[in-house]
Amino acid sequence: MESNSNPLFKNLKIRKLSKRDAKQYNELFRYAFQVTISELNSLGWKEDEIQRTKSPIIENANVIGWFDERKLVSQICVYPMEMNIHNEIYKIGGVTGVATYPEYSGLGLMHSLMKKSLENMRKSGQYFSVLCPYSIPFYRKKGWEIISDTMEYQIKDTQLPKKHNVDGMVERVPDNSEDIKIVHDKFFLQRHGVLKRNELEWNEYWKWESDDVITAVYYNRKDEPTGYIVYYLENEIFKIKELVYLNIEAYYGIWNYIANHFSMITEVKGYNYTNDPISFFLEDGDIQETIKPNVMGRIVDFEQFIKKYPFKSISIHNNLHFQVTDPMLECNNGDFEVFWDKDGEIHVDKKIGVGYNEDTDGELVKTDIQTLSALFMSYKTATYLKNTERLIASKKAVRILEEIIPSEQPYFSDYF
Repeated sequence: MESNSNPLFKNLKIRKLSKRDAKQYNELFRYAFQVTISELNSLGWKEDEIQRTKSPIIENANVIGWFDERKLVSQICVYPMEMNIHNEIYKIGGVTGVATYPEYSGLGLMHSLMKKSLENMRKSGQYFSVLCPYSIPFYRKKGWEIISDTMEYQIKDTQLPKKHNVDGMVERVPDNSEDIKIVHDKFFLQRHGVLKRNELEWNEYWKWESDDVITAVYYNRKDEPTGYIVYYLENEIFKIKELVYLNIEAYYGIWNYIANHFSMITEVKGYNYTNDPISFFLEDGDIQETIKPNVMGRIVDFEQFIKKYPFKSISIHNNLHFQVTDPMLECNNGDFEVFWDKDGEIHVDKKIGVGYNEDTDGELVKTDIQTLSALFMSYKTATYLKNTERLIASKKAVRILEEIIPSEQPYFSDYF
């Protein structure tokens, strides 16, 4: 870390947190995110339970922090995760627990923790990172970009979809049902942007839920689980936390189940994560839908990310030449030539100390790491990014990008 004349730096040291630091991690987390004891009690937490839940996280995740002698003053946690990116499974880093006590803010502590965490991700083969932002501008400055939205919808009881004939049925099950996990494991393999939920991810998923949550699974005529819904019933409102389905039969079956609550509810509130309005599905589509950013992501290692990336077709055009800037990782700054050989294998060649030559280096694409993250996650198209001046590229380069990057937008429904 750079030298600093501030007396607070005298005793500051950075290190990895261990199990014995769980109490301090929890205290800083609760202080920064204003989680009170009364709120924990309202969700059924006992005073020491939240601390015990942090111990396995610290053991299994990469948690580093700044200490003033023995006092933890700034921290960041990176969960080891897996994400489906256009049917290619990537190891990724899920960033959470980002917090600094106010008396230590403005010293660059978090900047150094983020930089160190990104370097650790790269060494661990985690070439992409995601986080649920508390400040979009802050994380944009660090190279993250919005990659997925949440669409909240409200449907009146009179607007519920008409019922469809299906061969299966919905059954209410415990929230720890293996059938829910079976459905999500299959869902993970077929949808771009979905996180694989192992024990850590499922624990985070249920952590803040009250005892009133209800879970139900759709079973087809072979008694196979092919969809599930997590929801609440409150004040005559059917509140959907998550609706997951593997095929249209399960989707219809679950909506039939929701409609069966007609006499109990006045409206349905839910969330959609595909940026695909649910109004088109309804006979009466005059409903309220609200879109807000849901998650941010960033490419950690551009060269390795692209080598693994599942392009939908190979470029039979000129090579692509990327001029990239990254505010945190030097490995991503510079010129990268991307091309395919005669066997269709992709190559990424970083040009060291050599500028762009339009006669030999192919079509130029000039942008930053956050824009590339939105582009390759298919959150925004190359045409849109060029038109909004986030991407500098020729029409030909844009056309190539549109042809080789899959179009499916990411589905991300987790929070951590």
